[in-house]
Amino acid sequence: MMEWLQLLLPAWIMGTLLVFLTAPLGCLMLWRRMSFFADTMAHGTLLGVAIAGALSLPLWVGVALLAMMLVGILWVLHDPRLPNDALLALCSATLLCSGLLFIQHLPSLRPELLSYLFGDLLTIGWSDLPVFAVVISLALVVLFKHWQAQIQIAIDPDMAVSEGVNAKWQRLIFMLLLALFTVLALRAVGSLLMGALLVIPALTARLLAHSPKQMVIWAFGIAQVGVTVGLWSSAGLNISTGLSIVLTMSILFALIFAMQKIKKIA
Repeated sequence: MMEWLQLLLPAWIMGTLLVFLTAPLGCLMLWRRMSFFADTMAHGTLLGVAIAGALSLPLWVGVALLAMMLVGILWVLHDPRLPNDALLALCSATLLCSGLLFIQHLPSLRPELLSYLFGDLLTIGWSDLPVFAVVISLALVVLFKHWQAQIQIAIDPDMAVSEGVNAKWQRLIFMLLLALFTVLALRAVGSLLMGALLVIPALTARLLAHSPKQMVIWAFGIAQVGVTVGLWSSAGLNISTGLSIVLTMSILFALIFAMQKIKKIA
């Protein structure tokens, strides 16, 4: 039992810390209709991993550089003539294909490809937690400071601008926070499932909440259940932690949605 705790406890603590960002960022992403952005950022991490491997850099450095580069690209490409979802689809497909192509030519990275795609939270050790905790705490401070402005932009951008909110600045802050999240979440759920970690808890919370505050609280609880049950299930069933966590959240969504539908019929 002690061996299981030594393996699972640091992974569970990391997952719990990550949930503090997952819940508010996921809700903001739904309110701002930017779900595609998370997938684009997540798919881009694979190219960041490949760049780090080619240059013999720590993986988080490559992922962070790629995330910052993607924010810059999207900032430059922002144009009223080009739909945001189409731009994000273009960047997502290009980055994912580039990352896979790059990794194919780096034999040292191929054995770890599945963990990059689907994550492996069990690789988190006690020595990793202090750094993660500090970074997540700083991100939460920034998010808390700009929370009201972010909600105003999400609800009614024109009114928020008329009240003195700098929409471009708030958009940049939001994208940078999502970029930071992708760096942190890569080891938890991998590049392919990162968007699901943000979207599913917020989407499920939307079925239960009656206010923005309630939605964030519900999203936190659902994400926490997903991480806890998914992590222990992955260890017991010997499957990828990322797959297990996302499937647990999906089952929660399906159960809550079905219960509400049955309640309406009854």
